[in-house]
Amino acid sequence: MAVSVALNHRTTYHYDRLINLAPHVIRLRPAPHSRTPIKSYSLRIEPEEHFLNWQQDAYANWSARLVFPKPTRLFSVTVDLVADMVAINPFDFFLEEACEEVPFRYAPDQLKDLRPYLRKLSRGKAFTDFAAATPVQTGRTIDWLVALNGFVASQIDYTIRLEPGVQSPTVTIQKALGSCRDSAWLLVALLREFGYAARFVSGYLIQLTADQKPIEGPAGPADDFTDLHAWCEV
Repeated sequence: MAVSVALNHRTTYHYDRLINLAPHVIRLRPAPHSRTPIKSYSLRIEPEEHFLNWQQDAYANWSARLVFPKPTRLFSVTVDLVADMVAINPFDFFLEEACEEVPFRYAPDQLKDLRPYLRKLSRGKAFTDFAAATPVQTGRTIDWLVALNGFVASQIDYTIRLEPGVQSPTVTIQKALGSCRDSAWLLVALLREFGYAARFVSGYLIQLTADQKPIEGPAGPADDFTDLHAWCEV
């Protein structure tokens, strides 16, 4: 059974004088291929006098290009959306027979499409040593991916990091500390190092309190909340 959830995300900048805003590109709209059904979406911009054009990049992601013709003391971006939160089994998919066990290699026709997601990202000693310590590539692909994800989680502590940008995989390894985006980028680097196509993805994280506490496992959040999030797709 789906639960409809309304999300409101507002970012506001106030300036002590009139300023000229340069053109902006806003990427705060779920992609068309999102697994979570989006029932409605709106983007509101202040100042009201502006030009907005929706575009899609080479990967089908939505981006809003904004141009502001006049100076302003206020810049505000407000996203409102309604999503159907449906329980999804993350393992509800099939792998191609040739990819059911690791290690595997992509077919030549697949390599042409996946080339952007196979470009290696890091080759320093700290990274190569970390990669060498990861679980051995053997057996079922899903089991190995779960083990690799668990290994990264066991080695990299989580922190909320308000600084802009993403740490390099080497920095995350040396600090043994990172935000969700840092650990996601490290996973992308590891998977590409091993020859598997992977990409960095960002979006909204919505977590709701459970109606009943589970008998086993973590209880989950004490309150409903949402945040910006990042993860790795392979």
